Amino acid sequence: MELIRGIHNIRAHHFGCVLTIGNFDGVHLGHAEVIKGLLSDAKAHNLPSTVMLFEPQPQEFFAKQNAPARLTRLRDKLRLLKALGIARVICISFNQQFANVSAEQFVNDVLLSKLGVKALTVGDDFRFGKQRKGNFELLTRIGEKAGMDVKSTASFRQLNARVSSTLIREALASGDLLNAKVMLGHDYAISGRVIHGWEKGRELGFRTANIALKRQVCPVNGVFAVRAFIGSQQIFGVANIGNKPTFNGTRALLEVHLFDFSQDIYGQFMHVELIKKLRDEKKFETLTQLTAQIATDVAAAKQCFGLIR
Repeated sequence: MELIRGIHNIRAHHFGCVLTIGNFDGVHLGHAEVIKGLLSDAKAHNLPSTVMLFEPQPQEFFAKQNAPARLTRLRDKLRLLKALGIARVICISFNQQFANVSAEQFVNDVLLSKLGVKALTVGDDFRFGKQRKGNFELLTRIGEKAGMDVKSTASFRQLNARVSSTLIREALASGDLLNAKVMLGHDYAISGRVIHGWEKGRELGFRTANIALKRQVCPVNGVFAVRAFIGSQQIFGVANIGNKPTFNGTRALLEVHLFDFSQDIYGQFMHVELIKKLRDEKKFETLTQLTAQIATDVAAAKQCFGLIR
């Protein structure tokens, strides 16, 4: 799969494609149905299947901390879209300059002149361009004149009407990982590079591998039984997602205690799947209380994986 970073990197050989535009946050089963339709269009037109998405997501740019919690980082989106068979992803930097581009200019300059889109799939509530003046009707009207077939994602999502990023966020926030998995089509996961932390876990006897959560808002919080992957190696563990209130932390962090594991993995990429929520994050009055609770969490996670009886 080819990744095109920014409109300025669209080249002459990228002209001619079928396209869908959206956040694709979570790349859930509803998105998968849209991708199936896109791949069908790509085969019919003999053109590359192309997804256009944005970083940051538009709501993150405009609403900042008030934006909905993001389900998926860009790297994970790309991994999931590649697995679905997408040929190209165009990642647009969503900034003030791009937000000021008029709807007509975006369609004419980018979709038609640069990309030569033959078939476009968007939501019928899709809004774009300066002051969000662009909509599905404008795309359809221009498309009819330019030979660009415009269709709604609804035509591909009838069987997944109850699947949405919003419903998945609600399931995750309530700790309902099973329902979230049903809608996603896979276990909810967080991934990133292992960083150096405060090393408090080591001091308490529970060494952790840490990943910084750079999202403005995280959709999950608490303690979980997890399955982690470092390369092809699978390790079970227990993870805390939050800001460590016992230590008055302010930075959101994913801390994973990996069972029977002592390798140095700083700087390596780790993929962590959340399997079962054990409890909410809480502040403890003493380190003795915290240590005892971590031991209980470890036992609960090991029991979840059948590692102890």
